[in-house]
Amino acid sequence: MAESDELSLDMLFDWLERMPVPKGYKVEIVEGAIYMSPVRDNHWDIILGIVEQLRTKYPRRRVKSDVRIDYPGHLNGLCSDVTLVKEGASLSEKGLWEYQDVEFVAEVISKDTAKNDFGPKKDAYAAAGVPVYLIVDPYQGECHLYTDPKDGSYRLGPVLKFGDPVDLGDTVVGLTLSSDDFGRE
Repeated sequence: MAESDELSLDMLFDWLERMPVPKGYKVEIVEGAIYMSPVRDNHWDIILGIVEQLRTKYPRRRVKSDVRIDYPGHLNGLCSDVTLVKEGASLSEKGLWEYQDVEFVAEVISKDTAKNDFGPKKDAYAAAGVPVYLIVDPYQGECHLYTDPKDGSYRLGPVLKFGDPVDLGDTVVGLTLSSDDFGRE
């Protein structure tokens, strides 16, 4: 394939926008592979719980959900469950948020795509220097907290059980999230 014929994230997302994606499915591109996963009711409740808690401190414009952001690596157009962008961040000329402006990402895993959240997506967020990455696992009833990215890797904090506070007070987020209402699958 000639260099000018190579697929780009914009080309892939243009195709996706013309596809009949089933209602209730989230679509993102991880390392060039297209993933469609159903958004379950509990999945959405956890996402909304995180968003509502972030909104106690941050304006609506800084808190995003399922918005495409292109991350480092090969064809990583990720649509994180929850994203917090920096104060003063603005859309690029392409109309997208830039990964350099992301301060926090939370992903609520789905059974079929959990390997992405713990693998290539975690690697992309670390390579991008996203200061705080939270994985919520409703199947195990756990939260996995990753912070302080250095050289493309995160420092792993303690694994927290649902009901434990998720203390982000010493991070750029600067608050503690309650996991009391996170439901299990």
